[in-house]
Amino acid sequence: MSVAEYWFDSADGLRLYSRVYAGPAPGAPNVLCLHGLTRNSRDFEDLALHLAARYRVIVPDVRGRGLSARDPKPENYQIPVYLRDLEELLRGLGVERMSVIGTSMGGLIAMVLATMQPARVRRIVLNDVGPEVDPAGLARIRGYAGKGAPVTTWAEAAARLRSIFGAAWPDLDPARWEALARRSYRTRPDGTIEADADPRIGDILRASPAAAGDLWDLWRALKRVPTLALRGALSDVLSEATLARMLREKPDLQALTVPNRGHVPLLDETECLAAIDAFLAAG
Repeated sequence: MSVAEYWFDSADGLRLYSRVYAGPAPGAPNVLCLHGLTRNSRDFEDLALHLAARYRVIVPDVRGRGLSARDPKPENYQIPVYLRDLEELLRGLGVERMSVIGTSMGGLIAMVLATMQPARVRRIVLNDVGPEVDPAGLARIRGYAGKGAPVTTWAEAAARLRSIFGAAWPDLDPARWEALARRSYRTRPDGTIEADADPRIGDILRASPAAAGDLWDLWRALKRVPTLALRGALSDVLSEATLARMLREKPDLQALTVPNRGHVPLLDETECLAAIDAFLAAG
């Protein structure tokens, strides 16, 4: 399987990074995977390898995360700027049309992109996010984003990750927690281990209004875009009531509730893979 590193410069001069899984042949359909607020492209390692048997898979590190440069102006950590970065990425890779899989913040980006460029977005998968964010989940994310001192061992990193996400992923064994920690943290020059995202992202989130915005108008604008919504059964971000309303307002919406998962499903669950495969193939 061919996996390439693709570097590009944003319009304001940041060096940004993306992984590109070539797919089975030139001209394979494109799938763009967008990670969550304080996450990075490594969240999609398993899913991207799975999808690359049929698709060209593009997985960027959004600015301030992973291998992409941290922004000296943290006020740029917002969706309109991320969309400009994506435009540079897609232009550089020659992507004219694609499906988008978005986790949490990545799903919000996908929704905006699909309304702004409907001819470009074939279909979207929303991973535990919708047009309304449950206040309880938002408060929890505000509480941990960008916080936490560096640790000295990977076992400590795994323990910290489990303290944050244990309720969302209650059935993971210790080896899986350490594997997830290695996707979530990076080693600093002094040998300590820190979260692989600019901590100022959390500061910007906490400085924003306490309530999430109402995005139902945006949701209604997606009425012609085929959409699959995944919800963790234990989610405190995408509520059952919000998903029910999404289904009422968009009757062709496909939806899957993933058992024993909160915010967010990891996208390696058997039912998630089956639903994503069938949904993308239908296009």
